[in-house]
Amino acid sequence: MAPHSIMSSRTFFVGGNWKMNGDKKSLGDLITTLNTASLHDETEVVCGAPTVYLDFARSNLDARIGVAAQNCYKVAKGAFTGEISPAMIKDCGVEWVILGHSERRHVFGESDELIGQKVAHALESDLGVIACIGEKLEEREAGTTEDVVYAQTQAIADNVKDWSKVVLAYEPVWAIGTGKTASPEQAQEVHEKLREWIRANVSEAVADSVRIIYGGSVTGANCKELGSQNDVDGFLVGGASLKPEFVDIINARA
Repeated sequence: MAPHSIMSSRTFFVGGNWKMNGDKKSLGDLITTLNTASLHDETEVVCGAPTVYLDFARSNLDARIGVAAQNCYKVAKGAFTGEISPAMIKDCGVEWVILGHSERRHVFGESDELIGQKVAHALESDLGVIACIGEKLEEREAGTTEDVVYAQTQAIADNVKDWSKVVLAYEPVWAIGTGKTASPEQAQEVHEKLREWIRANVSEAVADSVRIIYGGSVTGANCKELGSQNDVDGFLVGGASLKPEFVDIINARA
């Protein structure tokens, strides 16, 4: 099978990670923009809303646009002040969760092990998981990018039974919110190596079917070239997902 036909069988996936931004007014305006926009109908779109706005986002966004929580805990309920569970996320009608984002890893100190446990519990709870991996600048400069992302992916893979509910997001930490974007060639190189790792360590079928999306200063200006790479199956978008240009990014493959 030619690489292109494999690529085209994977539904393009664009996630917007709103992070800790917005209020009902500004997010309401954004939701109106998305609901009324012409969106490429072969692209899956999911918006990651702050926890307190999950219900608001799900109630107001058009049904064709998914909603994700930005984090969750590894058990269904209990004495874990400040945490939320997959059961609560699902109770709001929300179907996805972002796990292992670099800000969770590096600002809040979440370990590979904890992220793996969260992935296992979210999947057991029938949530879709956008699982994030990526190296820091000093790791790339030291030439350890592959070691880092393979170890992070291993901790996720060890906890996945059904890969159809998983999207893998490669986000080089040095490119997140810095305005530095991995070149299309740099992104493709890591995505291709990740797919080969999955082929060797999980299965041929999963390697061909799992979406590996890119995150790190994706904009309306660079999305088409990034999205044209063989192993880039979409984006996880930060800052630009709060702006009207998010529509252009969703339509990168249109």
